[in-house]
Amino acid sequence: MAPQEVLVSESQERMLAVVRPAAVTEVLDLCGRWGVPATVVGEVTATGRLVVTWHGRTVCDVPPASLADDGPVYERPLSRPADQDRLVADEPTAQRLLRPRTGAELRATLLRMIASPELCARSWITDQYDRYVQGNTVLAQPEDAGVVRLDEDSGLGVALALDGNGRFARLDPYAGTQLALAEAWRNVAVTGARPLAVTDCLNFGSPEDPAVMWQFAEAVRGLAEGCAALELPVTGGNVSFYNSTGATAINPTPVVGVLGVLDDVTRRTPMGFATEGEALLLLGSTREEFGGSAWAHVEHGHLGGRPPRVELGAERRLAEVLIAGSRDGVLSAAHDLSEGGLAQALVESCLRGGWGSRITLPAGVDPFVALFAESAARVAVAVAPAVVSRFTELCGQHGVPVSPLGVVGGDDLDVEGLFRVPLSELRTAYEGTFPRLFG
Repeated sequence: MAPQEVLVSESQERMLAVVRPAAVTEVLDLCGRWGVPATVVGEVTATGRLVVTWHGRTVCDVPPASLADDGPVYERPLSRPADQDRLVADEPTAQRLLRPRTGAELRATLLRMIASPELCARSWITDQYDRYVQGNTVLAQPEDAGVVRLDEDSGLGVALALDGNGRFARLDPYAGTQLALAEAWRNVAVTGARPLAVTDCLNFGSPEDPAVMWQFAEAVRGLAEGCAALELPVTGGNVSFYNSTGATAINPTPVVGVLGVLDDVTRRTPMGFATEGEALLLLGSTREEFGGSAWAHVEHGHLGGRPPRVELGAERRLAEVLIAGSRDGVLSAAHDLSEGGLAQALVESCLRGGWGSRITLPAGVDPFVALFAESAARVAVAVAPAVVSRFTELCGQHGVPVSPLGVVGGDDLDVEGLFRVPLSELRTAYEGTFPRLFG
């Protein structure tokens, strides 16, 4: 093999690691124990240059910036999609979609929503592989984020969440990407971990299409500005282009991953309502936001209007409350309210913890909006009655809206004055879709 081929080879399952000289033998032994080929290929120098030799002959001697920063830059043409303004202007249609009004209609809508392929349980898939490797997986699907213990003695662990919504990004690539970032940030914070870093997988149609290139540019701009606002470094990522069926491109689908650190995984916050009698609280503000929502998609096959408002400042304040609540042992459970809204979150938390709940929706708010809106920066939490005042004070200190939601208990989801669904019926609807389709 020629030296040039070695330098540019793109073989998979490889990585470059930097190791302290004193640890080289230990690292090589570790790799050998796990059957991973490892070779010392060089050393870090103070020359400021990248020097590569081949059998004693220098084949490369360049400043590293010439490879990392000075490469060719593509200036592809881009233009706003012809139908973009029509999609955004379709807000009135979204507002006129037939909504459930009575308790019976709300109940039926809930059961259809949780049974849809869009929102149903994924356990039929995830239960088919080992996600508890070496017993260090602390939280796994369907939790908001996966949590893995790194050190048994200290309890140090990491949390990771991946999120993306192609409908939101189709309506507004800039805001849609920031919503994906915000949801992943929130899902990590829900466990009690502090978000520290971002990765991404940006999925689009052909970059040769100016409309797709506009979507991509807006998504990258949204991610960059969102990460700057949240003070999160982007540590890596991937771009996937040419995702089309014939001439029809996929919806722009930026998937954003956020990694966080938990000082002690024994203090992580799960999503399940597992203790009878605990108080349920709603954190954040609910608005009538249904553009790109799961309800509009599942019930009406509609895509139009504007996605939910992005409030990164509110996300940061909410995260501080969730992290402090976990650290201080105040939170018993917490669940992000995103796709499907409060109704979906209640179903998932009740089924996960094995207890029902009695819910009182806020007075003066349309029950449909309260249950199915997908406003960002919201979380439902469970706390012991004795610490409600303490937790409410914590929310006030950080400027996070908090309102009573109900209580954990019983064997059904009871939305006061509207409907009641036994957990058994919820489980059948929620968990039965994939086995029925594929089992």
